[in-house]
Amino acid sequence: MTTQEQEKQENLPVGDIGTFINQTRAPEIDGTDGTDRFNIIRHRFLRVQLSRSAVRTVWTKMGSMVGYAGDIKFTRERILEGGVKKTLLRGLTGEGVYLTKAAGEGTLYLADTGKKIFFLKLAGESLFVSGEDLLALEESVEWKITMLKQKAAGILSGWSQLFNVKLSGYGVVAIATRYDPLTLPVSPHAPVSTDPQATVAWSGSLEPRLKTDIKLKNLVGRGSGESIQMVFKGQGFVVIQPYEEINTNTVEE
Repeated sequence: MTTQEQEKQENLPVGDIGTFINQTRAPEIDGTDGTDRFNIIRHRFLRVQLSRSAVRTVWTKMGSMVGYAGDIKFTRERILEGGVKKTLLRGLTGEGVYLTKAAGEGTLYLADTGKKIFFLKLAGESLFVSGEDLLALEESVEWKITMLKQKAAGILSGWSQLFNVKLSGYGVVAIATRYDPLTLPVSPHAPVSTDPQATVAWSGSLEPRLKTDIKLKNLVGRGSGESIQMVFKGQGFVVIQPYEEINTNTVEE
């Protein structure tokens, strides 16, 4: 099979420059693919409209900006900057959760290593999201870092999933997952256990705990999600993805 035949089979744009531009052009903003502020394009790009009349500032995952048009300024901010928590975070995991503040007027395009993007509108609810899977949030959304209970299990694993972001209040939040996520209901009579590296988010009403399976740990190794699990009890939901996330958000000082 020739290269051209392969491209046609995969539905990739084939043709001259004009054809390519027409087939890949960003769609006009009409409000049908999201909100007047956040729009998802082809599942992999998040378009954010910044303006004086609507949203002028948005928090984004550091490194997620892939393009913009207009007058937009970027300022690096670090969650847990300074103090004992920062020392604990970087000392135990070697990683941090980093956000960039984008402010101004224009159109901002975000993406995260080809992940599939979804957004949620918070209307007074609270939500926990893994720092690896949080892509963007409006400035109106309140956030803070939380640490899972039974810290020793997470420390032994070396996972950044020990730390997560709690989001609450009002506004739009965008998350990015590997492939399509799956939401599991949690009830007092039906608790749910998940692999920490595959866990994307969970409802604010839940307080997961880390559980270590010593026998399985000795069998499959320290880094396996099967040997250390997140256990959710109560009433709510948990979102997982068909992929074990490894923290790639390392930033040089």
